[in-house]
Amino acid sequence: MSTALLLVRGVSKRFRGLAAVRDVSFAVPRGAIFALIGPNGAGKTTMFNMIAGMLRPDAGAIALAGLSLVGKRPDVICRAGVGRTFQIVRPFRGMTREVLELLELAGKRSAEVHSLTLPDRKRLEVARALATKPKLLLLDEAMAGLRPTEVDRMLGLLRYLNAAHGLTILLIEHVMRAVMALAQHVIVLHHDEIIAAGSPGEVTRDRAVLDSYLGAAVP
Repeated sequence: MSTALLLVRGVSKRFRGLAAVRDVSFAVPRGAIFALIGPNGAGKTTMFNMIAGMLRPDAGAIALAGLSLVGKRPDVICRAGVGRTFQIVRPFRGMTREVLELLELAGKRSAEVHSLTLPDRKRLEVARALATKPKLLLLDEAMAGLRPTEVDRMLGLLRYLNAAHGLTILLIEHVMRAVMALAQHVIVLHHDEIIAAGSPGEVTRDRAVLDSYLGAAVP
């Protein structure tokens, strides 16, 4: 059995007295693809921000390969092996040609970001995260707004990164078709806490998940 690369234990975070994340625990095995889903405001991005060091948890532990991430700066956590995408593209200079070619962006190396299509900007954001050579890739809605063919293209890329490079992936995603096709394990957050966890098939049959999030979207 794979050992946990990312360990989150009893993590909580409050803003102005209101709980954003409450006593959340999970472990992501090395080489796995996990999804974190739930309605807007459930605490998903707050959880990503705590893993990446942009927020400090009020309680609990977060560790990458046994190294505590709590209290460390984002740049230190990045160097430790956590790469992270954002819903809003945040490109930077200095990406290697290899990364751009992998994401099929080498031909647009000199293009201004504002001139790129949404699918290209999404791939650029993944390229930015990959340029840091992460062990763990945090994907924040990397497929939001993409057409089905572009979703399939992104899924193929992520499967390749996972299988060929052993990249561990934790994604926040509202495109349930992508979650069902890609994730091996799904964690469902609602009202700041985990209400279900399991395989995609298990969580989409869970009554609490159906009532609180999926509704009629999944038969």
